[in-house]
Amino acid sequence: MGTKKILQIVACVMAVLFFAGGQAFAADNVLKVGVLGPFTGPSAQNGKEFQASVEMAMEAIDYTVGDYKIEVVWVDSQSDPAKAASAYAEAVEGKGIQAGVLNWHSSVAVSVMDVAAQYKVPHMFGFGASEVVNEKWQADPEKYSYWGGKGWPVPAKLEGNYVECINEVIEKGTWKPKKKLAAIYGEDTDWGRSAGGAYKDALLASGWEIYAEEYFPITQTDFYPLLAKFKSAGVELLAGTSTAAPSLTAFVKQYAEVGNQGVLIASGLGWIGDWYKMTGPGSDYVLDSIPQLTTAEAQQWAEDVNAKYGFNPSPSSGGLSYDGIRMFIKILNRAYEVYGKLDKETIHNIMVEEVNTGKLTYGKADGAIIMNEYKYTPETMPDMVVGPDAYFFPILQYKAGKGYIVFPESWKQKDFEMK
Repeated sequence: MGTKKILQIVACVMAVLFFAGGQAFAADNVLKVGVLGPFTGPSAQNGKEFQASVEMAMEAIDYTVGDYKIEVVWVDSQSDPAKAASAYAEAVEGKGIQAGVLNWHSSVAVSVMDVAAQYKVPHMFGFGASEVVNEKWQADPEKYSYWGGKGWPVPAKLEGNYVECINEVIEKGTWKPKKKLAAIYGEDTDWGRSAGGAYKDALLASGWEIYAEEYFPITQTDFYPLLAKFKSAGVELLAGTSTAAPSLTAFVKQYAEVGNQGVLIASGLGWIGDWYKMTGPGSDYVLDSIPQLTTAEAQQWAEDVNAKYGFNPSPSSGGLSYDGIRMFIKILNRAYEVYGKLDKETIHNIMVEEVNTGKLTYGKADGAIIMNEYKYTPETMPDMVVGPDAYFFPILQYKAGKGYIVFPESWKQKDFEMK
């Protein structure tokens, strides 16, 4: 065999070894990220929106940060705290996740916080909003530092806007209730009771009488007896929420069918992308509080989701989760920039040292499509800064499947209307 031929063979062998070695190196640099959401169960529609947001955000970066490939591990909470904790532990022990992101329910957050702390897995942007989450976090900030900044603040920071809106409407004479009698309703979860408590406190402070507080299973869809009771008692204002699409849309539809008069607050109806298909005109005049797709970028995102996945995304579960996963990607990029590697220690360090202190934020300049800025400070943790220039929900009133901002005055698109 000639020398030239031998050199060609050696060169080929070296190239194969180099390629194989490079592939082995690349294969080692994998970061497994757990995405926690209700992918089955009563809130599966919200999980569907989570999945679309995560896939679109990851596809935009080719599932790559630095020289790491990002492997998504779907962790199904099933809207059940115990099942969620078990699934999260399995994702750590059996699938090797090094970090986590997102979550829908407050009760799930309270449960999974302990799992994240036990395994020292940093988890960012969980939507669990209730005071129970904050109280637990603030009782031991070091332990629960692995449960990072939330994607939704405690209800009192946003839900009280409904009562301000109602009081303004009454002062203007647009609505003249026969008596200031209200009732609270909602799913029997940490979120439902936390939001209900916020409504109750704000209403009592405004001179309203509370006829009743009624909390029901998240799977309930028959509300005719309850709504008939409210109607007979002369309840003028119903304020409540649910995270489950079948439950809340049924409540709204049956409210109209029973013939209740007055005002219905159905907080979270707009979290469901195709809510109008489920309620029809029964949702007319209902009040909700959700963010809006106000920019060209946000509207294009919604069009892209519809084109790819076949549903109209909600600004809340879809849009906020899209911003949340992209903020998480910014955290990953920062961890790689500072430490040159991605693992649970480096990601946790960036969360504690830069996110929790307000040094690292995510806003319109970064590509945020929903809020002006997601920013956390030591004083607000685990909540974000709330305000019109940061994180803020306006009050909407629905008509023919569209929501119009009726509060605050500076954001108003249309005046409040009665039936």
